[in-house]
Amino acid sequence: SKENSDHLISRRIAVTRPECNGKRIASFNLRSQYHATITRVNRAGIDLLATPELVLQLGDRLIVVGDKADVQRVAETFGNELKRLDLPNLLPVFFGIMMGVLLGILPIPIPGLNQTFRLGLAGGSLIVALLIGRFGPYYNMVTFATTSANMMLRQVGLTLFLAALGLEAGEHFVDTILAGGYMWILYGFIITMVPLLIIGIVAYKAMHLNYFKVIGLLAGAMTAAPALAYAESLSSGNDQASVCYATVYPFTTFLRVMAGQLLIIFFCG
Repeated sequence: SKENSDHLISRRIAVTRPECNGKRIASFNLRSQYHATITRVNRAGIDLLATPELVLQLGDRLIVVGDKADVQRVAETFGNELKRLDLPNLLPVFFGIMMGVLLGILPIPIPGLNQTFRLGLAGGSLIVALLIGRFGPYYNMVTFATTSANMMLRQVGLTLFLAALGLEAGEHFVDTILAGGYMWILYGFIITMVPLLIIGIVAYKAMHLNYFKVIGLLAGAMTAAPALAYAESLSSGNDQASVCYATVYPFTTFLRVMAGQLLIIFFCG
């Protein structure tokens, strides 16, 4: 009725109780116990449909609709203590890196060939991170990290990567250019730009993706973290580029790790 609807409120509630991590929305029986409903779940800036089978994770923001007293009881159930989220949960990150390194150096046999290949440090860490992100909450593993800790790890990793790349390439850079290396630069430019132009045109014209999604897609297709940083600077306040990058990057990285070794095995083995 109209009188009842006047008493309904909408409130954003944060999941901060570890006991709620990894549980499905249906397990809380909100409608029968609290007469309240979760309409949306925001996770890492992305709005998710609040289906009964959705598994909640620590740090999720819930949009709850109901009577003021009922919504308050829901808030107590999920915690809603934002100070708990300020603690950087870095243990799963370093655990994932350790397991990723072990997986990356593990030789994987190829059926029918007397050869093995390895995922490498990056490929192994990526696979483990995907598995932890997908199945970690089911085993009460807290995968939430504060935005500041997340950005710190990203920037430190990007800085170390670029520094190591520069130190490795800088020693012979000038000699290579003087010896005709500018032709290799030209070839690299063509090999890089032609596929990107084709993908960009197809994504924009045929798939009807907007500009921010296209630049995120291209950055992910190149597995270029510096390109993502530039794309994010163009789309400030908009996570579409980051979402597309995160969607494409794992598959592209896995293919690069696999394809490079398989080509060497098949043609040079």
